[in-house]
Amino acid sequence: MLTFFKTREDLPVMNAAPEKIRSTYRKYQWQVFLGLVLGYAMFYVVRMSLNVAKKPMLDAGIVTLEELGVIGSAFFITYAVGKFSNGFLSDYANIGRFMSVALGLSSICTIFMGMSTATLLLIILWALNGWFQSVGSAPSCVSIFQWFTPKQRGSVYSIWGGSRNIGEGISWILTASIVSFFGWQAGFIGAGIASLLAAILMYLTLKDRPQTYGLPEPAVAFGENPEIARKIDPKEIRRAQLFILKQPVVWLIAAACACMYTSRYAMSSWAVLYLQEQKGYSLIDAGFAMSAYPIAGFIGAILAGVISDKLFNANRHIPTLLYGIANIVGMCMMFWGPQSRMMDAVALTLIGFAIGGLVVFLAGLTACDLMPKTAVGAVKGFIGLCSYIAASIQELISAALIDSRVQDGVTHYDFSHAQYFWLGASVLSLVLALTVWNAKKVVDY
Repeated sequence: MLTFFKTREDLPVMNAAPEKIRSTYRKYQWQVFLGLVLGYAMFYVVRMSLNVAKKPMLDAGIVTLEELGVIGSAFFITYAVGKFSNGFLSDYANIGRFMSVALGLSSICTIFMGMSTATLLLIILWALNGWFQSVGSAPSCVSIFQWFTPKQRGSVYSIWGGSRNIGEGISWILTASIVSFFGWQAGFIGAGIASLLAAILMYLTLKDRPQTYGLPEPAVAFGENPEIARKIDPKEIRRAQLFILKQPVVWLIAAACACMYTSRYAMSSWAVLYLQEQKGYSLIDAGFAMSAYPIAGFIGAILAGVISDKLFNANRHIPTLLYGIANIVGMCMMFWGPQSRMMDAVALTLIGFAIGGLVVFLAGLTACDLMPKTAVGAVKGFIGLCSYIAASIQELISAALIDSRVQDGVTHYDFSHAQYFWLGASVLSLVLALTVWNAKKVVDY
């Protein structure tokens, strides 16, 4: 890594009263928490801009449906590879610098998307954006595990996980409104400028590891059992990272998450177009209808940690089962329920709620709880690699399964085949998630 992005050397632990140390910790924890929530939400504002602009770009003849599939797939391919590599790098990184610079570069790519019409350039820009976007998730998780104790982590992780739904909600309402009134270019440029401002705030609020400020690990500072049994150095981190790659439980969770991400990104990428074509919504109506999806997702994500910690004694598997069933039921209601906007709203709310919780569990918390703390970034990176390869393949398969026909000079799209693919992925995800029901936490490696 470039020296600028590397974590700094540890400082001697400050000689201060325990209450003074905890007071300093709380101040930094709030800064880290707010920086992660705001920053991660804006990562999603950037990436969702294409999904909002799809139909206007199709109507304007800027791209074809197949080209949209390629653009989306290019994003997810670079995102998947980036999630893996940047996840491993985040275990060594100064998270504040790593994430804020990545969001800034992602914002610049998005602004240029609004200034481009050449298909090849759109593919290249969105692929680059995928790489920069990949720095969002794993470093956030690393920072949470660095700055918060085991007893604090469940709630913090859930709220952070829900922040992506805030970003999606902003996109479905504000970006959709901007696109409707000012055109698809303004949607990209507006999202890019807003995220660039957020990147500056992230740089000012996010922190390096506590030890680089002369603080002990959080568990020690708050009177919990120490988590770091060995001296943490690059050699020890590499050992832990290689260890997690050999664990079948990590592979099974990654496979379950990959299938869940297939259905998740099918909804995020195609649901607005689906509502317009299958249900007769306008773009603004579809955007407002989809706003129920991230709002419910935010609630589902927040409740995921509370439910698993308080009701099931930190057991992540029981709520995963319940959320998985809710996702399947919501999709069936959406695709085959009575034709009414109220039914659509209920279905999108249920799907969003379920996906919000499933992302918390399958995309990180379950595996990170089971594996060594020193390899949290690697765990997130590996699961992210599998998940976004699946999301990339989903873009191509969905585009191929969506039938198009021209009637009276207007192109219409039929999702009859694609919806079976999306539902099947949700069912398979739940089956795979149940295979790790009895997995135990690794206490040594």
